[in-house]
Amino acid sequence: MTRTAIVTGAGRGIGAATARRLAADGHAVAVLDLDAAHCADTVAAIADAGGTAIAVGADVSDASAVEAAVQRVVDELGAPTILVNNAGILRDNLLFKMTEDDWDAVMNVHLRGAFLMSRAVQAHQVAAGWGRIVNLSSTSALGNRGQANYSAAKAGMQGLTKTLAIELGRYGVTANAIAPGFIVTDMTRATAERIGVGFDDFVAHAAKEIPVARAGQPDDIAAAASFFCSEEAGFVSGQVLYVAGGPRA
Repeated sequence: MTRTAIVTGAGRGIGAATARRLAADGHAVAVLDLDAAHCADTVAAIADAGGTAIAVGADVSDASAVEAAVQRVVDELGAPTILVNNAGILRDNLLFKMTEDDWDAVMNVHLRGAFLMSRAVQAHQVAAGWGRIVNLSSTSALGNRGQANYSAAKAGMQGLTKTLAIELGRYGVTANAIAPGFIVTDMTRATAERIGVGFDDFVAHAAKEIPVARAGQPDDIAAAASFFCSEEAGFVSGQVLYVAGGPRA
């Protein structure tokens, strides 16, 4: 059955791969990012493959922008019943160097953004009696040097997910989280630059520490999101799936 999906942070990386995968699954996809222009390549790729997508620009941490974006999706694609909260940023630093702005920026995009998007979309899911929410967490939720803000936000995404599952389950809405490990994206490239390591060496070093002996790709995460958004996953809710090439505590 064709549904309408919103994927945030979908201009590139994991979000773009997830948007393409959901479109391939037969859904109409709103490709949302801070600037709609950043979504052009993703939308074009979906259209070229015969899918349906629109580009939507919105700051997910801005309540009015979120409401306007969701209304535009309703008007152009139909009521959204699938939501993937993927939008995120990095402001890495050691605790003693981290500023309040570093902390607030990360919390606002990851947690406030997921809250605002979920709040806006759940009304349409409840009305339909069916919905899927997928939140992007991270293995950093278990703690990671230089990422006090990011780790806290990603741990928060797991708590949010479990609460949404409890509150919305009776309305036919599931909520699950994906916690990626090392994935080859522009974000991990930025991390390599921050610590002064060549990206190829950074990826190779990461792969040595992963039991399946390779770094992850955005499509690995998109595949997990596809399952969580499927009809068959209706009895799976409140779960955190670590997609990291090996076990995580």
